[in-house]
Amino acid sequence: MELHNLKPAKGSTKNKKRIGRGAGSGRGGTSTRGHKGAKSRSGYSNKRNFEGGQMPLQMRLPKRGFKSPNRVEYVPFNLSRLQSISEKYNVSEISPEMLYENGIIKKRDKVKVLGGGEMTAKLAVKAHGCSESAKQAIEGLGGSITVL
Repeated sequence: MELHNLKPAKGSTKNKKRIGRGAGSGRGGTSTRGHKGAKSRSGYSNKRNFEGGQMPLQMRLPKRGFKSPNRVEYVPFNLSRLQSISEKYNVSEISPEMLYENGIIKKRDKVKVLGGGEMTAKLAVKAHGCSESAKQAIEGLGGSITVL
């Protein structure tokens, strides 16, 4: 077998429907497009979400809410999670750089410390945000928190 001998399997290919080749072909005249209307015209292309002139669904539904383009997304860290990280990696200082190096957060993530859970270790924490309860808990244990 060589390249010039290759053929598709029998019955796997069909001839293309040839339209607009005269009345004798059975597909002349309107060329299978029917009479009048947008779909019969040249240049017609159906738009996404077009519902035949009926008011489209996305225009019928009420507009709700607001998404601020200036929203700042934080990765939340509870005190209990900071405690487990300090035990796992045996560190006394937690910073975004340390968290990134250990694959806990992504490069551009902002860290916010929240006051959930229990903490027993004395830690020096650097973060982009901190809740008041977390600040009191960390400083109450003799640690420090630096907001970047």
